[in-house]
Parts: sequence; structure tokens; C-alpha cells
Amino acid sequence: MHELSVTRFIAASPEKVWDVMANRQEEWWCPRPWSIEMIAQERRPGGRSAMIMRGPEGEEMPQEGIFLAWEEGRRFVTTDAVTSDFRPAGPFMVGIWEIEPEGDGTRYTASARHWTEESMWQHAEMGFEEGWSACAAQLAELCEGG
Repeated sequence: MHELSVTRFIAASPEKVWDVMANRQEEWWCPRPWSIEMIAQERRPGGRSAMIMRGPEGEEMPQEGIFLAWEEGRRFVTTDAVTSDFRPAGPFMVGIWEIEPEGDGTRYTASARHWTEESMWQHAEMGFEEGWSACAAQLAELCEGG
């Protein structure tokens, strides 16, 4: 598997982390100063996952795909390999965001699985670790802050 991942301990209950993770994505999903506008989040396998990432210079990066899994309170999985009307698109990766209880907090893990080693390295060179780690820190800040 051609996988990149980040993990982080969050000093908050799994219920709290899941709530923020699932319901407040626009507050943590991409590294500041970028922002995200959620267009559609049909939380079920095959449901549409669509958003627009916006950069500080007016950049816009539409993201369109589907959910492969939605396991309430545990994880969700998306891909950009197909659109919600099942048209092939891309593909770039399968994204997995999951949590599990750990001690008195929660272990958050976000992974990107790629079809080829080349696309995995391309993602790494695009700043995967810095970007996805920044998102994990933003998620933790929201969960631990109250």
C-alpha cells in the first residue's frame, strides 16, 4: 500500500473529537490561512463529498468525490476516484480519518492511500506531512479548548 499518515493524541473524549471532526470540518479541515467551504457531505457509503478549498490569494481548489465508508463515532473514508454520479475522476487517493479511545483521550489518525508509489511521493512533496499535521493540530485545538 502506498500510504502517508499522520497521528496525534488529543486530550478530549472520543465523543467530543468525533463531534468536532464530523460537524465542524470548516474549522479544521485545511491548514490556515486556507479555508474550506463544504458543498455536500452525504454521510453514507456512495454519498457525495464535495468542498472548495480557498487560498489566501483567492485560489480555489474544488474537491469532488464520494464516501466509501461512514462509521459514526469511529471513521470516515472518501475517495476522489469517482464522483457522486459514479463517473471516474482522477484518481488521486483514498482518505481515511479515524479515531479510537486512548487512555483519557483520543488517538486521531488521518491517512492517504495512493494507487501508485509515484502519486504517494507527489503528495508527500506537495506538503502532506506539514499540511495534514497542521489540520490535526487545528482539530486538537478545537477539541481541547472546550
